[in-house]
Amino acid sequence: MNTSQGGLILCADDYALHPLVDEAVLRLADAGRLSATSCMTTAPRWRAAAPQLKALRPRLQVGLHFNLTEGHGGAHGARTLGRVLAAAYARRLSATELRDAWRAQLDAFEDAMGAAPDYVDGHQHVHQLPGVRQAMLAELQARYAGRAMPWVRSTVPAGRLWRDPKAAVIALLGGWSCTQLLARAGLPMNRGFGGVYGFDAPDATAYGAHMRAWLAQMGEGGLLMCHPAAAEVPGDAIGRQRPVEFAYLMSDAFAQDLRQRGCRLLQKQ
Repeated sequence: MNTSQGGLILCADDYALHPLVDEAVLRLADAGRLSATSCMTTAPRWRAAAPQLKALRPRLQVGLHFNLTEGHGGAHGARTLGRVLAAAYARRLSATELRDAWRAQLDAFEDAMGAAPDYVDGHQHVHQLPGVRQAMLAELQARYAGRAMPWVRSTVPAGRLWRDPKAAVIALLGGWSCTQLLARAGLPMNRGFGGVYGFDAPDATAYGAHMRAWLAQMGEGGLLMCHPAAAEVPGDAIGRQRPVEFAYLMSDAFAQDLRQRGCRLLQKQ
């Protein structure tokens, strides 16, 4: 898909993490409330969960959610985000191991889906870190040379969203540098990023207020991330917030907010 086409990309992260996440993604996609979902191919349930996306893929973008921090990810997955950040900026991440991780996770995606991902991004935005982004670029260029190139998530905030401290930190921790690297290489990306908050909205109304602020700054080809689940996910750091997001995204209030701000969710062509 060409991310320059008119419309806004709304992406649900973490598909295959938990059945309740998958249920929310499938229901939102069926209702036309999503543009994309990012898949964790390191998750034990990935191969069983993948077939449910195939019927939706003609209109839903399906991407790789590259993982180095979630515990199910094996050797890399045993690391916390803090340890990965420290190792990345100390240049202690093995280039060979990173390239192998990208290859293995892309292989798992293609084996289950029977096709390349529409795009790639990173769980906790690890795809943009030093060393990780270079390994990503090298693997994408080698694997998809002469074919349709997956686009890559840029976390550079849209409009005035950079004023949010958390969004600014994400952009500074590799977002700007990764975007510049990919732009020089000619890889496609989204145009602006939103959806960053403290995962602290007490109810759907409060989350809707966040959404209206993001929509006010998003342009065509921009990307909003979300993390829905059909109910609370036990043991998940943001497990209580997920059903709050789901309730709003399935509501008439979300549809009304899109209409009032002249926004349209981008659907795969």
